[in-house]
Amino acid sequence: MSALDDGTPAMPALAGPADIPSLDRLLNAPELQPLLASHGRTQVTATLRGLLDGCRAQALAGRLAAGAVAPRALADALGAALARAAEPRLRAVFNLTGTVLHTNLGRALLPDSAVQAVARALTAPANLEFDLASGARGDRDDLVEDLLCELTGAEAATVVNNNAAAVLLMLNALAQRREVVVSRGELVEIGGAFRIPDIMQRAGARLVEVGTTNRTHPHDYADAIGPRTALLMKVHCSNYQVTGFTRSVEVAEVAALAAPHGLPVVVDLGSGTLVDLTRWGLPPETTVRETIEAGASLVTFSGDKLLGGPQAGLIVGRAELIRKIKKNPLKRALRVGKLTLAALEPVLRLYRTPELLADSLPTLRLLTRAAPDLHAQALRLRPLLQPALGDAYLVADAPMFSQVGSGAQPGSQLPSHGLAITAAGGRRAGAGRQLQRLEAALRALPRPVIGRVADQTLWLDLRCLEQADEAAFTAQWQALRP
Repeated sequence: MSALDDGTPAMPALAGPADIPSLDRLLNAPELQPLLASHGRTQVTATLRGLLDGCRAQALAGRLAAGAVAPRALADALGAALARAAEPRLRAVFNLTGTVLHTNLGRALLPDSAVQAVARALTAPANLEFDLASGARGDRDDLVEDLLCELTGAEAATVVNNNAAAVLLMLNALAQRREVVVSRGELVEIGGAFRIPDIMQRAGARLVEVGTTNRTHPHDYADAIGPRTALLMKVHCSNYQVTGFTRSVEVAEVAALAAPHGLPVVVDLGSGTLVDLTRWGLPPETTVRETIEAGASLVTFSGDKLLGGPQAGLIVGRAELIRKIKKNPLKRALRVGKLTLAALEPVLRLYRTPELLADSLPTLRLLTRAAPDLHAQALRLRPLLQPALGDAYLVADAPMFSQVGSGAQPGSQLPSHGLAITAAGGRRAGAGRQLQRLEAALRALPRPVIGRVADQTLWLDLRCLEQADEAAFTAQWQALRP
């Protein structure tokens, strides 16, 4: 902007609709040729047309600067638009929320062996449903069934796309138009509005509630058994706790009640684990093997929670029940593809050597990180991050608590450490909005940093930031320099 002789600022030059170059002229302009070579004519043409429409609307409103319609300026704007459109929607982030198995951030991280197996399955044909020994068609469940049986003590196993699907398929295959007895205290709802009564209805089974919200006794199950009963069901309350005056019936007790009637007992373990977590100092969690040994006929559980594998729903138990489930038409609709099976097999193999599991399985490695190690990491990172934020914020190392996440062990807290960022000047007016702006700026970084804002503090829990990722984490903070 220049000034007139009398000091009055000159008005910027504006362009009208007639000054906007035509689409064909621009597509032949030298400035656009690199974009055409890298993005193709179809995408460039569509994006450029939208860009010119925007320019035309600005020109009609008298707001289009003359320089904005120069070929170089239009090429730069077009390149930026094409770059934004080419960015993947699914992006890697830094999970500093303190929730290890964060549903919104993808839950379990896979070990290298699983990543390599998926890459092989992506780039070469594989024996997904082909028996190499006989040369005949095979069953995709055969790729992992032996491992699941070995690790759980079950007779047979099958895999579907998540645990909700496993419960739906099991109920539809074994209890359609019949009754399923469940304690009222176990009619859970998990994330995404998945409710046991709703899934029971969709499966075509009739729910029979017994007991009360906080107390259910063996006689409640016994009194509910009748000629239309198909299953006795227990659901692990993995995403909440009921404490105080409570009573629940263990799997072994339910199995003893079911046996004289020849009824199966099915257990939805939810998160599910294959090993005793207390050996690593974590809270106890009933294992799948313990549930089978207690008398469960079938157990369903997730692959991407405590198991630490890909998203999957696993059903293990008695062979004749598994056969019936696999014959159900829904099985094909809910089956998993080669990528899930490619990732699941190496994860299951890690459980054969549980003494090495804390190093080889990312989920367990993150859950067992010691608070003193996290404190040392916070002390390393704090002086690197404070200069990037300048005087507007204060960065302090602080103790905090992590959680397992994804409905697993809801009452447990893992002592952790991290960085607590506050607005300089304390709890003044506007400090909350200032922190929200910083939180948004961290989400806009090339690899977004996801923390949590509470009590006028931005908390960055370091439990899920491993040392190998520290350099990449700190490098991009320079973009925030004031």
